[in-house]
Amino acid sequence: MKALRITKDLTQKELATAAKVTRQTMSLIEKGEYNPSIALCLRICYCLNQTLDQVFWISQEEFKHEKNN
Repeated sequence: MKALRITKDLTQKELATAAKVTRQTMSLIEKGEYNPSIALCLRICYCLNQTLDQVFWISQEEFKHEKNN
């Protein structure tokens, strides 16, 4: 998500404001330390002009690796 945000030339604060959350929440989402609701995921995607898959998809391998850590 961070890479997409940067390509859109948005700061965390700008994206957070557009998605109606705090900058701190956006930071936690980018670090993988907060699981946003589907509604928030969609707001972020709309702000970035991307699909859910493009922003939030992780492969099975990545999921297994995360689960084991």
